[in-house]
Amino acid sequence: MNVLIVDDEPLARERLSRMVGELEGYCVLEPSACNGEEALSLIDSLKPDVVLLDIRMPGLDGLQVAAKLCEREAPPAVIFCTAHDEFALEAFQVSAVGYLVKPVRAENLSAALKKAERPNRVQLAALTRPALDSNGGPRSHISARTRKGIELIPLDQVIYFIADHKYVTLRHAGGEVLLDEPLKALEDEFGDCFVRIHRNALVARERIERLQRTPLGHFQLFLRGMNEEALIVSRRHVAGVRKLMHHL
Repeated sequence: MNVLIVDDEPLARERLSRMVGELEGYCVLEPSACNGEEALSLIDSLKPDVVLLDIRMPGLDGLQVAAKLCEREAPPAVIFCTAHDEFALEAFQVSAVGYLVKPVRAENLSAALKKAERPNRVQLAALTRPALDSNGGPRSHISARTRKGIELIPLDQVIYFIADHKYVTLRHAGGEVLLDEPLKALEDEFGDCFVRIHRNALVARERIERLQRTPLGHFQLFLRGMNEEALIVSRRHVAGVRKLMHHL
């Protein structure tokens, strides 16, 4: 995959170039770009597969560059590499597939580049566009801040959301992440795909396998992908879960 580096700091460009060059399967394109206008021109001429893009630059900043790329039919994948961690939400609204905070670590860069390989170019531009849909459509991916940086989790891989005090735990096919989003907001956005089984829990409708009553009279819900681990269903939600299961 061909990678274009965009950063207004020469040392940052050199460091990223060296790190990418040490990874198998990636080629750093020359020249690199030191501002947004130059980046757009080089993207037109060099046709990179991936752009490693700084955010704060003179002239057009990285977010503005990525927004312009979203308007194109076949944009490259964008991975932000920035010293600032406060632009993550804006980054994914312009279809970024990665958000790395400087100093970028080699393992995080490698993981982000691998993630950029998965969707095709047209899909990359559409990753977060549903979140900005004027019709209020739900997101197709959920972003979470982890020790690896910012991860994008496809909605169809989410098994459940469980609220615990300030945070919500998202359980997905590959593990768990914490979200700083209210459970009610998630229910409002994804109510067609998830059902509330407890005041603090939403589960994926398509993951439901069976409802079971315990000897003590409690109700447990078993979900596909949880290795027989069960979630408690509150009494007020049992009837709704049973009704839903009749239509699955």
